Amino acid sequence: MPFSTRSVEAYERLIGRWSRVLANEFIAFTGLSDRERVLDIGCGAGSLTFALLAAASLDSVDACDTSPMFVDEVRTQAGDLPIRVALGDACDLPFETASFDRALSLLVLQFVPDTGRAVREMRRVVRPGGVVAAAVWDIFGGMPANRMLWDTATALIPSAAAVRAELFGTPIAQVGDLEAAWSAAGLNDVTATTLTVRMHHANFAEWWDPYATSSGPAGSFVSTLSGPQRDLLERHLRSAYEAGRDDGPRSFTASALACRGVVPPNGPAEMFEAGADERI
Repeated sequence: MPFSTRSVEAYERLIGRWSRVLANEFIAFTGLSDRERVLDIGCGAGSLTFALLAAASLDSVDACDTSPMFVDEVRTQAGDLPIRVALGDACDLPFETASFDRALSLLVLQFVPDTGRAVREMRRVVRPGGVVAAAVWDIFGGMPANRMLWDTATALIPSAAAVRAELFGTPIAQVGDLEAAWSAAGLNDVTATTLTVRMHHANFAEWWDPYATSSGPAGSFVSTLSGPQRDLLERHLRSAYEAGRDDGPRSFTASALACRGVVPPNGPAEMFEAGADERI
């Protein structure tokens, strides 16, 4: 399922602010070192990109995204910082083979149409001995607020069931899926973990507004509803959010599934020397 948003501001309110919280946990898991050549795949508004520069002494960071809106945003924010950002598809990365020490992706692979190819592309651009790592939200079992939204919608609106099934049915939606994808790509020393942060909300309106303004999969679904359906969903979600208490601050845990692996000594050359059309 593709990710859509109307603006950088809407993206920030929905997920960008939480990506920045998760970025440091993810960087620590990847084992970033000084002077490495690092690629951020699916950089969005730059949550991981800028965190990488703050976490280690890097000469530069490369980043790519399929959205011109996000590429322009990162370029604008970067100013004089040593960040190179380009348009690029995770399934067909515009970078040379074995040109990075690490290829990282934060909260992106669940929206990529061919996860296996994306992981193989990450392996291709990393040198032998380098690291390929990614993290995705554990939407199936690690995000109670997200389940609250989709389970409530499915109970109330029949069309929500198919959307929920598609979203939760991605090849990397559950524990163990990332490890399987990393192993299938021929990566060594595959390690997985769970990274957990908290999402703090001032009140129901602040939690609900990003969905009401059509950001992300849930927002896209809400935009298809009739007025009465949307009112019904909002009313029941408010009840779930408040849980019998007055409206006000709530804090929800949010867990991400993370995985890393090492490019083997034979590296990408053996896998890809026949050319792009014959990549496994």
